[in-house]
Amino acid sequence: MGHHHHHDHSTGNIKVAFFLNFFFTIIEIIGGLLTNSMAILSDALHDLGDSLSLGLAWFLQKYSKKSRNSDFSFGYKRFSLLAALINSVVLIVGSVFILFEAVPRLLNPESPNTTGMMILAVLGILVNGAAVFRLKDGQSMNQKVISWHLLEDVLGWVAVLIVSIVMAFTDLSILDPLASIAITLYILYNVILNFIQTMRLFLEGVPRNIDLKEIRERINDIEHVLSTHHTHLWSLDGEHHAFSTHVVVPPDATKKEVCEVKDEIKEIIHSINLEHVTIEIEYEDEPCSIPDSTQS
Repeated sequence: MGHHHHHDHSTGNIKVAFFLNFFFTIIEIIGGLLTNSMAILSDALHDLGDSLSLGLAWFLQKYSKKSRNSDFSFGYKRFSLLAALINSVVLIVGSVFILFEAVPRLLNPESPNTTGMMILAVLGILVNGAAVFRLKDGQSMNQKVISWHLLEDVLGWVAVLIVSIVMAFTDLSILDPLASIAITLYILYNVILNFIQTMRLFLEGVPRNIDLKEIRERINDIEHVLSTHHTHLWSLDGEHHAFSTHVVVPPDATKKEVCEVKDEIKEIIHSINLEHVTIEIEYEDEPCSIPDSTQS
């Protein structure tokens, strides 16, 4: 029961972060235009990306908790992966747009309103800091992607604050587009890493932190297990996984021995956060129900 509570909590956190971010993004876009600062506009676009992703994540995180039915027998957990994927794409497109805008400014920098920049930067640090604080313990891929975004926002605003202070005392207008490009490249780098990880889960790759080869070897070492094949491990949302395997036992294995084998397998995979486990027992003299069992 405690498990569900944790998830409802995560949806609530995403909701709070969404509203904080969305209202702040509007202030920022107006502020960026008024202060004529490319760095603030790049952060505004990033925040807009985050607001979209937070809204989507909030909706899909809620949706992902719907219980399984005949259409989605695994449940809706993968929908939160979909949110992580859409988010990543939104941010990649946004980042490329900002780079196109900021690079020409390097050649002819315009001087922004530094006081306005400072005020917005302090606000930015406070608002995004509050949102990060709400989401910092999230486990799902979705929440991780979001807290990354928000943490980047905080760092982005720290950069804007430093740049605006320096520009207030010197005539280095070029720092504004430079900060903008630096923030954007940093965002792009992390988003692409997240994108790759999310795609890997989407394509049913084995979760990075789990060694399937070792699990297979340990199952093969169990007494009465002659061999295993069709051993698969995939993830529903980066947090909840599914596992299935075919295990071959001697033709004269008793019911008790078969039950012991199953218990030992469950013990081996016990530490993985599994939502679904399927163990098919086959006697050595019976054909496998799935042809070509040599592959795994």
